[in-house]
Amino acid sequence: MIIVSGTLKLRPGKRDAFLAASFEAMKAARAAAGCRAFVVSADPIEVDIVNVHEEWDSEEALLRFRGEGPPADLRGMIAGANVQRHYVAKSGPA
Repeated sequence: MIIVSGTLKLRPGKRDAFLAASFEAMKAARAAAGCRAFVVSADPIEVDIVNVHEEWDSEEALLRFRGEGPPADLRGMIAGANVQRHYVAKSGPA
């Protein structure tokens, strides 16, 4: 399993527009083969930050969905990113 998680710093005042534009991508990801979870959400403290959390069965499933990455309109709202892939060999109940 692969977990993609981290934060995106958005240009000032763009968070609501970014989240609205991300809604269809979230629905599409969740319907994609190999996607276990896909969430882009507003950070409750930092006004220009969104949190990203994705879970994928495989690298192939992730790349098949991701393609070239976010469309230009979304990329233009992002000022910086700290998002990492985590490769999980084993997991269990918390």
